[in-house]
Amino acid sequence: MNRSLRNTTILTMFVGMLAFLLAACGGGDDAEPGGPIDSLDDVQQAVVRIVAEGTFIDPEFGEQLNAAGGGSGFIIDQSGLVVTNSHVVTGAALLRVYVGGSDRPLNARILGVSECSDLAIIDLDGDGYPFLSLHEGPVQTGLSAFAAGFPLGDPEYTLTRGIVSKARADGESEWASVDYVMEHDARINPGNSGGPLVTEDGAVIGVNYASSSGTNQYFAISVEELQRISDRLIADEDVTSIGVNGQAVNFGDGTGIWVSSVQSGSPADVVGVEPGDIITRLEDLQLSIDGTMRDYCDILRTHAAGSVMSIEVLRYATDQVLEGRLNTGTKLEQSFSFATALESDLGGSAPSARGYSGFHEVTDNSGVLIIEVPVEWSDVEGTPWFDDEPFAPSITAARDVDSYWNDWKEPGVFFGVSEELAQFTDIAGLLDKVRTTLSLDTACEFVGRFDYSDPRYAGQYDQFDNCGGEGVQYISLAVLPEDGAFMISVQIQLLTQQDAEVLDRILASFIVRN
Repeated sequence: MNRSLRNTTILTMFVGMLAFLLAACGGGDDAEPGGPIDSLDDVQQAVVRIVAEGTFIDPEFGEQLNAAGGGSGFIIDQSGLVVTNSHVVTGAALLRVYVGGSDRPLNARILGVSECSDLAIIDLDGDGYPFLSLHEGPVQTGLSAFAAGFPLGDPEYTLTRGIVSKARADGESEWASVDYVMEHDARINPGNSGGPLVTEDGAVIGVNYASSSGTNQYFAISVEELQRISDRLIADEDVTSIGVNGQAVNFGDGTGIWVSSVQSGSPADVVGVEPGDIITRLEDLQLSIDGTMRDYCDILRTHAAGSVMSIEVLRYATDQVLEGRLNTGTKLEQSFSFATALESDLGGSAPSARGYSGFHEVTDNSGVLIIEVPVEWSDVEGTPWFDDEPFAPSITAARDVDSYWNDWKEPGVFFGVSEELAQFTDIAGLLDKVRTTLSLDTACEFVGRFDYSDPRYAGQYDQFDNCGGEGVQYISLAVLPEDGAFMISVQIQLLTQQDAEVLDRILASFIVRN
């Protein structure tokens, strides 16, 4: 399934000469100016062509500087309220809207958008427009359907005919997340995005937004979805949105939401998200693992507008990982990276660390603690850190756990969580205890104690070099969440730079189900 606007383009629009029409707001001989349209012949009077100009970064075509993207829309009220797709207008610097085939553009203001429903409502200058009514009642398979709009950057209005082939198709996709959409076979092309799917009497049954040209399948967002959120959009409210024009992507090393453009003044803009970024995590959840917007949108639905949410972004152009908190007024900051901090202290590739082929999730025996470690670290122990404590899950993982604990030639990790430790000791106390229990000062050279923080946890870590005289590095990290509910201890034995990257992956991926 391919999104209509994505497939074409963000192309430059060339407007040809059109026949002069009576007025930009429509109003032909057969429809009362400013009234509802009730015939297929008059639908054109309430369908608009939208040119959205701005700078976009497309995952396939790269930066599109001062580009003009095309879409469609339709008027739903005589005051000039227009429905279209969010992906047509979000992040645009300006909109030019042509009503009913007119060659004179009107200005329009974006009232509200929904990234997850891929819907938006814009407001045209002026009033007294003819408008389309929304279909009432259920939509049945086999119903005749007509797709109206301005596809392929052509200023000439088009209307195609088909039937509703499936009334409730899967609504999870790369660019939207709704309960269901309608599948039909009235041909749509790029540029039809946001235009209406109507019945024989001109009533709107859906908003066209996607196509699969290889299978001649076309998709429209249902009128029920539009009705569910339209009042909020009209009231200048964004719904399930942080202000990005995005789509789910798989970029080889991970998954996330590719940001093509950002709405000025939105939560995403304020925190510092930029076009070309990939939002990889929201509220500590990895996004788009299934190739859709489902998880991203479920998180937005779970939180009220304006809620504080943690966000992690991959700045693809510079390969930086940035972290921050939406709706706090603060900016994204580069994530702390052990791989970067320890780069000059570790070697490149040693036999014991060479060839990590990927990562897999491992869990403790209770299923409370989850971390990602190299596939090659297949020896995993998940017994409790402290037998007499009700909440003390731990995981030890290595190629060989016994070797990890008993010599300095095996990379591996211990990851433990304790509620009780947080009650009777502090970060320094835990680090000191690890240091003495493992006799690290005897076996290693102490480098120092350093501060550590990320959007979720804060603490310190001890760095030890040349452990066992083998050039091995040992990191002992202790952190607390913001509420101080539990304490985490991470101890990792590093032979090469690859192992430092493993530590970054562990800290970015772990889940504590407390």
